[in-house]
Amino acid sequence: MRRRTLGAVLAAGLLAVGLTACGSDDSGPDVKVKAADNLTGAAKALSDKGKIKIGVKFDQPGVSAKEPGSDTPVGFDDEIGKILAANLGIKESDIQWIETVSDNRESFLQNGTVDLVIASYSITDERRKVVGQAGPYYVTGQQLLVRKDDADKIKGPDDLKNVKVCSVEGSTSLQRVEDEYGASPVPFSTYSECVDQLENKTVDAVTTDGAILLGYASKNPDKLEVVGEPFSEERYGIGYKKDAAGMCDFINAALTKSFDDGTWADAFDATLGKSGSKTPDKPTLDPCP
Repeated sequence: MRRRTLGAVLAAGLLAVGLTACGSDDSGPDVKVKAADNLTGAAKALSDKGKIKIGVKFDQPGVSAKEPGSDTPVGFDDEIGKILAANLGIKESDIQWIETVSDNRESFLQNGTVDLVIASYSITDERRKVVGQAGPYYVTGQQLLVRKDDADKIKGPDDLKNVKVCSVEGSTSLQRVEDEYGASPVPFSTYSECVDQLENKTVDAVTTDGAILLGYASKNPDKLEVVGEPFSEERYGIGYKKDAAGMCDFINAALTKSFDDGTWADAFDATLGKSGSKTPDKPTLDPCP
């Protein structure tokens, strides 16, 4: 059942959803695989080819992650990829998922390793100088993950003075809660390690993008909770090669269709919604250049 709210936070989850011509399991969107009308340029070329390479993260639960023993990543980013592929007339089985880390997103687009990047890829002016970015399909921001038992004590960043807060070493998230809110920083190499520390009560909060935190909360919703409103803003976009004619128009049209016909909300409910977060309002898309 779809849930809606006026909240601005989007989140991510862990349940994979197949998008096929007739739909797949009843946990996710039913998207017809049919090429959109009036495709041009790079979008039409992909549609004619019938295959697409999409760069995603393999290690961000809720956003996009591979489960042990699976070859297919799952998460909200992956559902967006399936929606876009379906609007090119490309079946899920003809999507090649390529692991794309933060450091190689631009180079993978520039050299053709991938056709699209959907990898918690925040839209910035600097990135748009070297690649195209359409969207946002998702708006998030820095938040806090706490134990449910502590949710009445830690409700937002103003409650962090002298509180042990974990994030990845060297992150701006950790620096912000220390400098601006007086938290006691506890750095670790990965978010998973931070969540382990939270669960064993070595730290009292974990901080990073709300999308990532909601992914972890979705794995243990009875004990973990994301609290408070975002205290920064990250606008996740879809990357494409800068000179890929027609791609931005196609992406924005496909996203708009998914907003209007409910498949975007269904994808959210089947993934990020598993954390207990309600379906947010649809984001406002940037105009194409």
